[in-house]
Amino acid sequence: MELVEIRQELDKMAKVIADFRGSLDLDQKRARIAELEEEMTAPEFWDDQQAAQTVINEVNGLKELVHNFDKHEETLENLDVSYELVKEEADEDLREELESEVQQLRVDLDNFELYILLSEPYDKNNAILELHPGAGGTESQDWASMLLRMYTRWAERKNFKVETMDYLPGDEAGVKSVTLLIKGHNAYGYLKAEKGVHRLVRISPFDSSGRRHTSFVSCEVMPELDDNIDIDVNTEDLKIDTYRSSGAGGQHVNTTDSAVRITHTPTNTVVTCQSERSQIKNREQAMKMLKAKLYQLEIEKQQQELNEIRGEQKEIGWGSQIRSYVFHPYSMVKDHRTNHEIGNTQGVMDGDLDPFINSYLRSRMD
Repeated sequence: MELVEIRQELDKMAKVIADFRGSLDLDQKRARIAELEEEMTAPEFWDDQQAAQTVINEVNGLKELVHNFDKHEETLENLDVSYELVKEEADEDLREELESEVQQLRVDLDNFELYILLSEPYDKNNAILELHPGAGGTESQDWASMLLRMYTRWAERKNFKVETMDYLPGDEAGVKSVTLLIKGHNAYGYLKAEKGVHRLVRISPFDSSGRRHTSFVSCEVMPELDDNIDIDVNTEDLKIDTYRSSGAGGQHVNTTDSAVRITHTPTNTVVTCQSERSQIKNREQAMKMLKAKLYQLEIEKQQQELNEIRGEQKEIGWGSQIRSYVFHPYSMVKDHRTNHEIGNTQGVMDGDLDPFINSYLRSRMD
């Protein structure tokens, strides 16, 4: 990139940042942060734990937004200074370093644009993510465990907190089903891109003949709803079962019947929770999950189609996948909705999902 091209790129990014400044109303957001922080100093602030956490989440989200904007604006100012230095010194190494930093800021601004556009009603909420293997027994159950690791790694990269709400291990390997609560600002906004069927093609480690196998896992994502959402649930419509937790070990294994399964008989909606040692707490969390699902079903009914909150549900099998992960005969991960492809399959399985998530979310904004 020549110096004149670098200058043009810097000018473009200056305009982008100016547009951000005009649309974000940063003074109002800083005033809101100060207002909420004052509220947090009140002696009775922690009397209502859930309300307190809602305030904290809003403060953290606003602070992250303002901090990221300030950081990008400061970076641009530093790059302007570096540009003038390179222009005077005519140093090739400095020019290459400047070019690299300019390209990085462009990527950062693109990601920031995506971040501030996550403004749909539940984008800022925590996410409830469920994985359900398709037909195939051990093969698909092992694939579910690989996806479980992938989403956990992705959440760690985002500094999100992950809680295992329900875990049913596979008969020989992997998992039969798992439900995660992923806590963090915009967790649902990002993870809604992952709703659908995920397809794996590989040489099976469970096949002594070394044959290629195809496996499918359904990923369902919904926002965690707070108590402000009014969902009328008739207790007579509920079938509540308790059983002994059956997690992978450690804290997930209990000696009492603390795990809870709730079935809403009119809709045949089933939720389970075994993350807490207390049956009462598991029941409370399961009811929140049930209300989230029932809320989605009501919206779908009103719209007469699968809506933005739940995403399209398909048969877990051929022709219904949103993304394919091919380990053999070549390495490629491809999203079939956006045609975005990545050859580094190991990187994706280690949690590098942002390119797919960003590509999908941008496609919805076009």
